[in-house]
Amino acid sequence: MPQPSVPRKAVGRPPRISREEVVEAARRIVAEQGMDRLTMRRLATEVGSTPMALYHHVRNKEELLVLLLDDYAARTLRRPELPALPRDRIVLAAATIHEALAACPWIVEALTADDLMAASALWFVEQIVDGLVECGLTRDRAVHGYRTIWYYTVGEIMVRTTASRRRAYDRPTYREQVFANLDPSELPHLAQLADRWAPLTAEDTYLGGLRALVDGLIAPC
Repeated sequence: MPQPSVPRKAVGRPPRISREEVVEAARRIVAEQGMDRLTMRRLATEVGSTPMALYHHVRNKEELLVLLLDDYAARTLRRPELPALPRDRIVLAAATIHEALAACPWIVEALTADDLMAASALWFVEQIVDGLVECGLTRDRAVHGYRTIWYYTVGEIMVRTTASRRRAYDRPTYREQVFANLDPSELPHLAQLADRWAPLTAEDTYLGGLRALVDGLIAPC
């Protein structure tokens, strides 16, 4: 008597890795070794796979960076209770982004690619744009205002992170070397400040600068 036919299973091996595992491995590489060591080949070695297999999960390194940024934002950005005044909402949203990014040094290198944006951070961008619009800016000008705040935030993190790394290796910055040999007759104020310039510029003035920047953006023309 003929046996009933059994449905054939699909040929092929199921994927050995998931996108979550890829992102976790990438996060581990950049945290331990730096952004420059994150390559598709290095990542494939980390997860015990091949570079070709990774392309089933991410198309290229740029998409991988987007996934890393979104993963980090989803884990660290917490939506605060918003104040009533739009100016204060702008400052709080930007300061929250700054605090999260400053706590993760590797992310600074990813942020140099200006078009990379984490979907999980868009809520904060919305609050900044909304606050600027409520303060009287058009939507177009609000976008420009947001970009100004973003550049200030990222730039502050990048400069501070780089300076901290140099100090960790006990290397004076080029600026400190220049300030050690100023001509008081030509640069009287800077010469007077030379000994205090390094500690003054090492102070955390982000929040004060942010408030001044926002006040300038929303001031009547």
